[in-house]
Amino acid sequence: MTERTLSVGDPRTDTPTTARERPGLVLAILVTCQLMLILDVTVMNVALPRIQANLRFTPTGLSWVIDAYTLVFGGLLLLGGRAGDMFGRRRLFIVGIAVFTIGSLAGGLATSAGWLLAARVVQGVGAAAAGPNTLALIVTTFTEPMRRIRALAVFSGMSSGGFAIGLMLGGLLTELTSWRAVLFINVPFGIAIVLLARRFLASPARQTGRLDLPGAVTGTVGVGALVYGFIRAGSVGWGDRITMGAIVLGLVVLIAFLMIEVRTAQPLMPLRLFANRDRAAAYVNFFLGPMAMMSMFFFLTQFMQEIRGLSPVNTGFAFLPMAALLFGMTRLIPSLLPRFGPKPLALIGTALMAGGMFWLTQVTADSGYLTGLLGPLALMGIGGGLAFAPLNVVIMATVGPADAGAAGGVLQTLQNLGTTVGLAVLVTVFGTASRHAASNGATPRIALVSGMTSAWSVAVVFAVATFLVALTFRRRSAAT
Repeated sequence: MTERTLSVGDPRTDTPTTARERPGLVLAILVTCQLMLILDVTVMNVALPRIQANLRFTPTGLSWVIDAYTLVFGGLLLLGGRAGDMFGRRRLFIVGIAVFTIGSLAGGLATSAGWLLAARVVQGVGAAAAGPNTLALIVTTFTEPMRRIRALAVFSGMSSGGFAIGLMLGGLLTELTSWRAVLFINVPFGIAIVLLARRFLASPARQTGRLDLPGAVTGTVGVGALVYGFIRAGSVGWGDRITMGAIVLGLVVLIAFLMIEVRTAQPLMPLRLFANRDRAAAYVNFFLGPMAMMSMFFFLTQFMQEIRGLSPVNTGFAFLPMAALLFGMTRLIPSLLPRFGPKPLALIGTALMAGGMFWLTQVTADSGYLTGLLGPLALMGIGGGLAFAPLNVVIMATVGPADAGAAGGVLQTLQNLGTTVGLAVLVTVFGTASRHAASNGATPRIALVSGMTSAWSVAVVFAVATFLVALTFRRRSAAT
């Protein structure tokens, strides 16, 4: 083979000599890491107005406080997952959290817009190293089937509930202290995770071989270009030449990436991960599900603050019932999944999620929280817990140890892409519907709500698509 590769050293050198058997503590370390990475998106959303006032961001530049992190994180996930398989998952996890923590500290100290954006890029690099290896370490640490299912269910609950927790935490920190606190809060947790991981987190044997550098370059560029294109589409629309150029470039480079992966002995993304029907369907739903769910967070946050006049803190706590139900359902997954298998749970969950999204389309400018929003939030909390917690198990529980990091990287890449693509599409629908309503004489409040309900109507289509994909699951799965 003539491709350029990077040799990986002796797999034994990464194994710690004093790993302690503390499964509960190990799981706490890993899910706290995941919670930090998820929180970092939503807590910053709440703080954006104060960041703009303090650092003098332009209205168009402000979106890059979120997008710089999302772009780097999404673009490097595949590389971070496969690098963990070869260079050591524990090592990549610790280094990633350390880099993320340094970026958080630098961002909290920022005195200019450029400084903050550079810090957000550093955070994205650290998150891409730590994120996929968190999932891989759960798989290799919890080898007994029921323990693994429980651990993956808790991980899923933290991943899904983290969005709502971030809104609550971001509102509290921003109102009670400063926007800088939403970044500084990562520092003590990051330091604690690094210290505890070094002492208690065992490292599985590394894979010998070579890192697929052509795949790393094309995969990173392709995913990065796609993420950038869809981020830009959400801001400036689909008619922009740069937007369409980035999306086309991303698709072309990803086709080249897949051609490289087929021919490479040790690919960055092993295509055998998609050979299992249940795992392939789970990956598809990890792309489609966020397309629907993120619209709920994004537009409901605006509805509560701009239409109903709630403060950021009250807006965050309005999502608490949904987060509690979602996390509660994930705690039932270890009992339900072995008994029923993934198909019934995914079908019921996606149906409830679609029902909750449809209920939101009936919201008006006069809808109150108890009468118009609590019901949809409850349905999506229960549905999201049932629909997505089993997917982590289906994807990760049967993957070979050699591919655990790659499998986690693909999962989080698709999740990230689904969020970005979904928001780009739905923001476009929202803008078009709002302008149409305003041109027909609607008041600004009515026009905003009209745009939101139109976006939620498209999100219903995404949710129904997750239901259709769930129909392809086997009733019983090797994962359960």
